[in-house]
Amino acid sequence: MSTSPRFDRGHTDDLMSFLAASPSPYHAVANAAERLEKAGFHQVAETDAWDGTSGGRYVLRGGAIIAWYVPQGAEAHTPFRIVGAHTDSPNLRVKPRPDSGAHGWRQIAVEIYGGPLLNSWLDRDLGLAGRLSLRDGSTRLVNVDRPLLRVPQLAIHLDRSVSAEGLKLDKQRHLQPVWGVGDDVRDGDLIAFLEEELGLATGEVTGWDLMTHPVEPPAYLGRDKDLVAGPRMDNLLSVHAATAALAAVAASDAGLAYIPVLAAFDHEENGSQSDTGADGPLLGSVLERSVFARGGSYEDRARAFAGSVCLSSDTGHAVHPNYAERHDPTHHPRANGGPILKVNVNNRYATDGSGRALFAAACEKADVPFQSFVSNNAMPCGTTIGPITAARHGIRTVDIGAAILSMHSTRELCGADDPHLLANALVAFLEG
Repeated sequence: MSTSPRFDRGHTDDLMSFLAASPSPYHAVANAAERLEKAGFHQVAETDAWDGTSGGRYVLRGGAIIAWYVPQGAEAHTPFRIVGAHTDSPNLRVKPRPDSGAHGWRQIAVEIYGGPLLNSWLDRDLGLAGRLSLRDGSTRLVNVDRPLLRVPQLAIHLDRSVSAEGLKLDKQRHLQPVWGVGDDVRDGDLIAFLEEELGLATGEVTGWDLMTHPVEPPAYLGRDKDLVAGPRMDNLLSVHAATAALAAVAASDAGLAYIPVLAAFDHEENGSQSDTGADGPLLGSVLERSVFARGGSYEDRARAFAGSVCLSSDTGHAVHPNYAERHDPTHHPRANGGPILKVNVNNRYATDGSGRALFAAACEKADVPFQSFVSNNAMPCGTTIGPITAARHGIRTVDIGAAILSMHSTRELCGADDPHLLANALVAFLEG
């Protein structure tokens, strides 16, 4: 039996606002938290004692957020329904000594984060965003969302081989952006500029986690505006959908048999091995503390985990019209065809047959179509947080997502209906 859809194209409008306002993982979790606060959730500190009362709570740690809703009457061994996602995207990140330059150009030294499509960062107007750590131990978010930096491409007149041999970029030499002219490069210029931007005293910033982002806003694309182009869809599209779904389920609280959870991690793009990554202890710690706060024992914790399920929601590959031979010939996910179920028998994805049945049931309940993705046998298969979650916590996990093109580009492309189709499927899953 299907449920009435909670979300429509208005959800996609809101996704574009979320993408534009979330140029870093720190901004993404702050924006997710703000949406949850409006839905009645409140933040709890990891250093405080937790109580077992019903209601919505969330924990922030760096670029990660774990949020959960305890329904009325939940027992200590009540299992969890988890939607997992990640907040980070491949980009260019500022080095510890950022101020550099040569030949009359002032530049910013950057390091490559994750696996970006490097050519997509060339000749883009870039802003700068992230987190500043202050002398008093506090942190401040910063977002210079205007053209500030640019990685200029070499003119074809100076490298005729590009036409015949293709573009070849050296990650150290060719991707350092310019942000001004002059020979007077001084250590501390960039941080002094950011202190001035935020109205901070000189020398107040003692640490930073900064990254570049394209300033061009997300937009509908195409004759019928049936596509969306924008940055960081991998994987803020899933973070946004899961946040909206959790808020919707919490608002209804209609006899929930599970505790719905959002787990949005950082550092997926470089292996997830951090205190805020999926391979760290954060999710397990939060779930265990939730059990114990409701008076549970280790036995209750084991029962809760054994009955829990996680949907690992990350973007996947839509069939590319110009490179169809790179895809499996019988699995061609299409834009606006609904979320994709990601399968790999070598456990690069965590989905098995029972997971497929579970996801199919959620999509049927939500009246949402879904598609299947499997890699071409001659191509290596990517992976995501699904197998990590399953192995680390012993929780049954299913890998899903939305189909996109241009994955890891500064500007990715999806169907305009796929974000709200995914969100409706997540609602049905969290409701159980």
